[in-house]
Amino acid sequence: MGINDQEKLLEFYTLLEKLIRLLTTQERMNTVEVKKTLAEMCKMFRLSKGVTQFFEGVNEEASGQGETLVAYDDGSDCKPVMSVRVITRVRAVVTVTVYMQDGVEPLSDEEREKIELVMGTVLMAVSRNRMQLAIERLAFHDEEGFRNLRAYMRTLGKLGELHQLDSKVTLHYNLRHFSLVNQEIGKKAGDIAIRSHYNGLSMLIGVSGTVCRLGGDNFVAVCEKEQLDYVLDYLTETPVQYDLNSGKRIMLSATVGVYPLPKGFVMHNPGQIMDKILSASHSARNGGKEQIVYFSENLLQSKERSMRVQQRFPEALRNEEFHVFYQPKIDIKTGRLSGAEALCRWFRNGEIVAPADFIPVLEETNEICRLDFYMLEHVCRDIRRWLDEGRPLVRISINLSRKHMMDIDLLQNIIMIIDRYSVPHKYIEIELTETTTDVEFRDLKRVVGGLQAAGICTSVDDFGIGYSSLNLLCDIPWNVLKVDRSFLPVEEEGMTSNRAIMFKHVVAMAQSLGMECIAEGVETQHQVEVLRENNCELAQGFFYDHPLPVEEFESRLNSSSYPAFLDLK
Repeated sequence: MGINDQEKLLEFYTLLEKLIRLLTTQERMNTVEVKKTLAEMCKMFRLSKGVTQFFEGVNEEASGQGETLVAYDDGSDCKPVMSVRVITRVRAVVTVTVYMQDGVEPLSDEEREKIELVMGTVLMAVSRNRMQLAIERLAFHDEEGFRNLRAYMRTLGKLGELHQLDSKVTLHYNLRHFSLVNQEIGKKAGDIAIRSHYNGLSMLIGVSGTVCRLGGDNFVAVCEKEQLDYVLDYLTETPVQYDLNSGKRIMLSATVGVYPLPKGFVMHNPGQIMDKILSASHSARNGGKEQIVYFSENLLQSKERSMRVQQRFPEALRNEEFHVFYQPKIDIKTGRLSGAEALCRWFRNGEIVAPADFIPVLEETNEICRLDFYMLEHVCRDIRRWLDEGRPLVRISINLSRKHMMDIDLLQNIIMIIDRYSVPHKYIEIELTETTTDVEFRDLKRVVGGLQAAGICTSVDDFGIGYSSLNLLCDIPWNVLKVDRSFLPVEEEGMTSNRAIMFKHVVAMAQSLGMECIAEGVETQHQVEVLRENNCELAQGFFYDHPLPVEEFESRLNSSSYPAFLDLK
């Protein structure tokens, strides 16, 4: 039966008008009403089912992996009778197909025209809406599907419009040692772990906030102030799955910068918030003490100081404002000078800039490498002059940042500087700290092996406070082990204290491996006795000498002994 009469025609156009209004509304589409209207139209034309499919491309269409929307289905056995397919300008594919039962009166030409009109309307609306969703996904998610920085900025903007910012806390966090996690469980499993962690925190925060990725293992988040304790507990340490089949888990933790938005806070631009949480997070990541840091004005002042250091550094290097100071290393059995460590001191406008105020700043960039080579060159100049003056010499150690490790020309550059001053290689020792964890062992091993092949001594500095100390000793053939001061017992601790026992075994291990062992930070007679008790013959610290300017160190070279501190019992 057709719909030729005026009443049926009016009903059709009334439904079509309603459908167009529902599909083109600027508000959120009422999908329930849309499906209800389409169902009425299907019944009007004796259709048993209507299906719309959306594919992001022809390849997705061929594999059948697109999105299927069923507008109406009466559950009966039916077959397709009409289908429309379009390819959009961005190569997405949209199809609409309608079905009828066998034995039902076929569609008339006029009915087909009206159904095509409805199908075209649906195609247009679905194409528009799905494209909006696709654009939304591309704009506010990264290539791996994580919400991105734009999504974070949009959330802050919406909260600002609703005057809800002062009930929120903003955070920036970085997953700790994630490069090592990838080494341990593999990149694919690491991706699953980071996704599990992200999903877990997103569920914890819920719809009142958001979690977004800036890139790699760096994230930002917004949550309610009442949620903060739970969020920080989660970020401090939480187990996450990395193998969905076996359920295997790994513990992840983060360094976190926190900024609770104050009452009455008005955001003029999102940068106001980003600067604060990034400053706090940077302090948490590089401060070495606190895993969670709350923003304070002191952090901004620290950031400004860092910027001034970076700005002034090139000029200071050209003007040779950096001076070499030498801290003696003493053989505690003989009291004789056995070596020295070259330390950098910055004199600017008649004042000294504390190393803690510029070394960490330069470590953030490759500028520290320029300073290291500057120090090596000035040490070689001094040694060359001492040789020419006929002074007695000792081996001088120079600290080298791990930032150098990826430089394939590092060995040639070191040797070139030493040989430029015709300094015998035996007078140079290169110290490498073990506290950094983001360098492949193979690079470190290559550099240490190359230095030793050139007759240049190598030492591992700050042993015991890094991430994988024993691996460093097993895999890399060091000449010298410098034991960190944290292993040295303090005055009130006896030889049976945990610290004394650990020190004893570290020294014994170094000696068994054929390494020299020197204790750093020796400040008391008690600590000297601990060294003697454990046959650690070399010491460096304030008990013997502070870092000395070159003129004072030269007087130590001339005398070579420290009789005031000898106590040969």
